[in-house]
Amino acid sequence: MSDYSLVYGRSLLKEEVGFELTEEIRNRLCVEPAFIISDGRKSCARCSTCSELSKPYPCICGGDCLYCRECIVLGKVRECAQLYSLPEPNQFDTYPKPYLKWNGKLSDQQSEASIVITKSITENKELIVWAVAGAGKTEMLFQGIQRALESNKRVCIASPRIDVCLELAPRIQRVFPAIPIAVLYGGAEEGYRYTQLVIATTHQLYRFKEAFDVVIIDEVDAFPYHMNAALNFATNKSRKTLSSLIYLTATPDKPMQLRMENKLTEAVVLPARYHGHALPVPKAVYQRGDLMDYKKAAQTRLIKHMKRLIELEKRFLIFVPTIALMEKMQPVFHTIFQRASFECVHSKDTDRKEKVQKMRNGELDFLMTTTILERGVTFENIDVIIWRADHHVYTEAALVQISGRVGRSENHPTGNVTFYHQDWTRAMKKALKQIRQMNHLAQKRGLIH
Repeated sequence: MSDYSLVYGRSLLKEEVGFELTEEIRNRLCVEPAFIISDGRKSCARCSTCSELSKPYPCICGGDCLYCRECIVLGKVRECAQLYSLPEPNQFDTYPKPYLKWNGKLSDQQSEASIVITKSITENKELIVWAVAGAGKTEMLFQGIQRALESNKRVCIASPRIDVCLELAPRIQRVFPAIPIAVLYGGAEEGYRYTQLVIATTHQLYRFKEAFDVVIIDEVDAFPYHMNAALNFATNKSRKTLSSLIYLTATPDKPMQLRMENKLTEAVVLPARYHGHALPVPKAVYQRGDLMDYKKAAQTRLIKHMKRLIELEKRFLIFVPTIALMEKMQPVFHTIFQRASFECVHSKDTDRKEKVQKMRNGELDFLMTTTILERGVTFENIDVIIWRADHHVYTEAALVQISGRVGRSENHPTGNVTFYHQDWTRAMKKALKQIRQMNHLAQKRGLIH
């Protein structure tokens, strides 16, 4: 028994289809080669990457075939393979209206942005939403998503980061309780199902083809989406010809800012947080040396700062630039902070979901993290410390995003961000400048207290 809905608006390899491909079923599905030829060059039909990046290898078909390395994490696309799909029919179950069940209230700037977002969705336009961290981007989407769902449109909210998807999914489900949501990411326990509303990592868009009437890319400036031609191709492939595309960002790159300035793309800018308090301006503290010797480390400004926060029962995040450095610092912290409760998380940590939840639940005094938590996560009433803020991994965007973890709650709208550094970098200077400029613009518009 086949469930054709598994193939609606999809672009799948044979092993991904989910049911046996009999001759009768093959005749009903749309079939295309997994590699296409354009301008004399072969490229992957799933992600558009040129085959010149690879070479033929002995294949299971018996010959020598190219395969795509760019999207191999989602399954190997071989030159001899085919991709299967069916046109998106927009066949969804109906539910009593209104779909949106939310009693919150938008601020004036959120309301203005919500109107623009809803209009873009209705008129199938492209839009950039530049909103500072903590502006309440998710809440601004609610009315637009409701309009789309009640108009029988299919909606996808995608983000480059799994952590963002995991935080976003329950928030969206709470306000659209009747609408089934598919949450798609690498390693997800729940398999794919056909739903009107999808929340996914941007890599999952490789598997879609002309599926969505609305695509919303959250954290568009984040790695690995930023400047990634294959993921941008996947985004556009996942959209219908007539559809809307909305980019959400707190730190747009220069090309995107130029598109806004030259009015090549419609944009809305929100310089203030929803609760009307200014963005926290980081304090830079000079700190020489490393922390490998716990006796010397105990006398550093950093450790004294951390001890003071623990004594005040002020929870905090401490960002470390690399996993290797974190692993060296962890035993030193265990020696110094024997009575404190803390965990370490990074991109390769299989338990990071549970550790992040412990921090949310108030079970930890602090959480040590790499840039994996630089965006898309919210903790109540915290401070932030960035160790080695002058490290090259901390771009302007990363520093602005990390600073935005502080003061996000209306009940706790303030907090402190500290850059510990040995050198002044351009990224640090530009991050501080951007935060101050946004505060100035918000104050000029009368949006902050």
